[in-house]
Formats: sequence, C-alpha cells, structure tokens
Amino acid sequence: MWNWCRLRWRAPVVAAVVAVGALSGCAPEDFPDDGKPIVVTTFTVLADIASVVAGDRIHVRSITKPGAEIHGYEPTPGDMRRSAKADLIVDNGLNLESWFSQFVEPLDVEHVVISDGVKPIDITSDAYAGKPNPHAWMSPLNVEIYVDNLVRAFTGIDPGGAVAFQANAVAYKKQLRQVHDDLVAALRTVPEKQRALVTCEGAFPYLTRDAGIAEHYIWPVNAEQQATPKQVSETIDYVRDNDVPAVFCESTVSDRPMKQVAAATGARFGGTLYVDSLSDADGPVPTYLDLIRHDAKTIVSGLTGR
Repeated sequence: MWNWCRLRWRAPVVAAVVAVGALSGCAPEDFPDDGKPIVVTTFTVLADIASVVAGDRIHVRSITKPGAEIHGYEPTPGDMRRSAKADLIVDNGLNLESWFSQFVEPLDVEHVVISDGVKPIDITSDAYAGKPNPHAWMSPLNVEIYVDNLVRAFTGIDPGGAVAFQANAVAYKKQLRQVHDDLVAALRTVPEKQRALVTCEGAFPYLTRDAGIAEHYIWPVNAEQQATPKQVSETIDYVRDNDVPAVFCESTVSDRPMKQVAAATGARFGGTLYVDSLSDADGPVPTYLDLIRHDAKTIVSGLTGR
C-alpha cells in the first residue's frame, strides 16, 4: 500500500499525488519530527508575523523564499508536498495570491485568511479597478488584526498554547503601534500639500490612510510591471503640482521609471521600500518589524530631508 510520503490528499486528486510523489522524490522531511504543529504561509512576511505569535510552540514555514515576487508566483510540486504536511495554511487573501485557490484545493489541510476583519481599500485604476488592494500588511494597524486572527487560529490547533500566543501577541502589537505612532508624529512636520507617498507600485494605501497622507503610484499592482509613458507622465505631473520632495520604489521591481520621475521633477529619489518579501537573515529586512521600520524611516527621511 502506497503511503505517498505520508501526504494527506483528497481522493479526487490521486493523479496529482502520483505526479508530486514522482517529481519530488519524497525528499527528507523539512520539519522536525517533534510533534509540534506545522503552519505554512504563502509568503515570507506572513511567516515572520506568524513565527512571532507562535513562539516556540509551532513550526512556521513560507512557501515562497526571501526576495520572491508573490503576485504571480507559480507553486512547485515541492511546495505542495511540504504544505500537505501542515496542520494549517495561512494566506493573505484580498486577491493577493491569485494562484492560491488552485494550490490549496487538493490539500486536506485547514486554512485561514489572515486579513479577515481588515477594511479593504479598492484599487481605483486600470484593469484592477474595483478589486481590493491586497497590501493590507503595509499598515502596522492592520497587522494587529492579522495577529489577532493568528492567535485564534493557533489556539485552534494547539489549545495548550493559548496563553503563550496571547502574551506574544500583546507584546508584538505594542511594537507595531509604536511604529505607527512614530511615523504619524514625524510626518506632521511635512507641509500638508507635500505630505504624499509616491511609489512605483500602489502598495501603500493602507499605510497612507492610517498615517493621514496622500498616495500616488506609477502602476497599481506588480502584475503589470511595465510603466507606460502615460503613467510616468501622470506621476511627473503629480509630483510637480504638489511639490512632493521625494519619490520611492519597491525592492522587487526596477526603479528606473521612478528615477525618471525624479530627474524630470527635481524630487529626490528617497530610496527603496520593501513590501512583498523579506530579505535573507543577513539582509536589510529579515523580519516584518525590520521591514516596516525601514520603510517608515526611509519615507520620513525622504519627505523631511533629514
């Protein structure tokens, strides 16, 4: 009797199991065999947030690796094999992981949408108009909601850890709130008309809403990474009309279009912002707190000139 490397699959997808078993070669386990629950997330940012809440009671892994572009990711047979061992899969929702529904459907694993309870902000332009912007984690206040959802989900798979999960969450949310409060206070020194975050991708509406500043971008989401002449021209006009002192771009895309905007307007190129992925452990943003602190500091420095 085949055990298919102890994967747990639903009966209708036996053919997929055969393919995965053959392609993955039933590689050695990626998780310690110590009886602790296993949680798999769709990308590194969620994995880090989940790890903080989990502490040492749960093993947490990300499907994607540091530096990966999450929007159009294509899962591998190895991703499916590892995820099938999980007790829980965590995804962002808000249409971020366009590949996720097909990925998770064959797996007999519980899953939670970590953004449940977040008030969505719709994309307002191009082919994605009317769909929710998926980048809710770019506001520390939204990540407080993420954390609460994780506490409930983790308590469901490890009831004995409820007190530890809640304690971890309280400490973490205090740090998140501090990042938000410091950002808001620093941006109050920028003249209101100039208080705008101009980026390559429209990944910051939740951050700008909660920080009380305007947002402008070249393109709405990274699925369409080619900046058109019209998009660049509109961004140049916005920066000029509002005398925006600095512009920024995200780490996973080319900053060439935004540097064109900076050259045409005289605005500073304020630096690189991180959104969709953490860095390796020795990189600039190995954790979510590092990421959001880096972005907040870079935004403040760019807009204030300090």
